[in-house]
Order: sequence, then C-alpha cells, then structure tokens
Amino acid sequence: MISFTKQGAGNPIILLHGFCETKEMWKTFSVQLSESHTVYCLDLPGFGESSLKASQLNLEEVAVTLHDWMEEQKIQKPIIIGHSLGGYVALAMAELMGSELGGIGLFHSTAFADDQEKKHTRDKTITFIKKHGVEKFIDSFVPPLFSAQHQVRLEEEIATLIQYGKKTAKKTVIAYIEAMRDRKDRFEVWKTFGGAKLMIAGTLDPAIKIEASKEHEAFATAYHELEGVGHVGMFEERELSLEYVQTFLAKASNQMLK
Repeated sequence: MISFTKQGAGNPIILLHGFCETKEMWKTFSVQLSESHTVYCLDLPGFGESSLKASQLNLEEVAVTLHDWMEEQKIQKPIIIGHSLGGYVALAMAELMGSELGGIGLFHSTAFADDQEKKHTRDKTITFIKKHGVEKFIDSFVPPLFSAQHQVRLEEEIATLIQYGKKTAKKTVIAYIEAMRDRKDRFEVWKTFGGAKLMIAGTLDPAIKIEASKEHEAFATAYHELEGVGHVGMFEERELSLEYVQTFLAKASNQMLK
C-alpha cells in the first residue's frame, strides 16, 4: 500500500522524499505547486505510512511498485521530482517508463552509481545500525545534511526530520541502504531521457559532491546550484528552490502542450 496526499488541479507532479524521510517534507512545496498542478506526495514503500513487505529490495522493484500505483490512480504523463533517494527512484522510473513520464527532477541527487568509497561508507552504516539501532543513527545522520550556517536557524526542521526518521523500521533502513549501495549507474538514462530534466544541487552538499552534479548540467533542461547549501535545499533555501521548481514546471508544461 502506498500512502499519499493529492492537492490541486492541472498537470500531475509527483514529489518523492529521500532516505529516512516522509511525504510530510514536501508540505510547503505541495501547497504552492498545487496552485497550478495536481501534486502527489507519497511515502516510498517502508517509509511513513507505506508498507514494505520484503526485507530486501532494489530500486527497480520500487519503480515497478510506483508505476503500478500510478496506473491505479490513473496518473498520466507526470513530472517526478525526487530528493536524494527519491531522485534515484525517479531515474529508475524513467528507465522503466520512458516517454510515459513528462519529466524528472533530481533534487540533491545523482545519476551516478556509488563509488567504492561510498559503498564502504554504506557498509559501515549498516554495521552501526545493526549494533546501535535506528534512533542513534538518525540522531547523527540528519543534522550534517544541513550546512553549518543553517543548522541553528533550522533547528525546528532538523528536529522534525529526526522525529520522522526515528519511526522507520530497522529492516527498511538497512534494505534501502543496500539498494542505494547496489544501484546501477543511470547517467545514460539521464543523458537520453526525452522529457524535461531538472537538477538542483547544493554547493556544500556532503552526500552529492558539487563536482559530480556539474557533470549533469550539459544534459539538463534546467540546472541550478544553491550557494552555501547542503543536502536539503527545500529547507535551507526554501523560496529560491521553490522558484526554480515552479519555473521548470511551467516551461515543461508548456512544452508538453506543443
């Protein structure tokens, strides 16, 4: 079962949250975007109120699950924007569905697979969680996603993300770390996907290095860097991020009408 919210009217937009996040992270965005679009915010399988049956999964299976959900909801030609893990899922959906999608957006995400250093870090994280549990992991995981200059100002937002993250089952957290570690490189999907493509990157992102993000620019419909921002620009630079998304959606919607 996929838990989701639906707001507004117009061309459909699907917003996918990141690792150990939930659909609630998009509340501000969904209100604003619903003035011109039908906005779906959903919990990925295993997060929030969406169920996860298996203890092992891969991103291709998640893409198929969301494709089935789209068919149930009769959603046609959506633009899918994903934060971090959500971007990996959006790329897997683009590979699966191709022209059935109107566009994709990578919000602090990447089409590249993990390198060996990143794989090693994920393995260490799994070991930590098995030993210490999800709550202790979330306490140390969430704050550094925000750049140092924004952490004090956004204490409330950090606390909220920690609260939601701690509700995630251990099997879900480990299953998704493994899925991210083992995901395939989809840079060719990014290059060749025929719909509109958005990338928003943070110059101080600790998870997605800005140098890697820059390599996506040549193939993007719209590419933006948020100065001094870490991994969560929808909080750190909310208004500017929203403006970038709105501009992209307006242009993509006009292009689909042609």
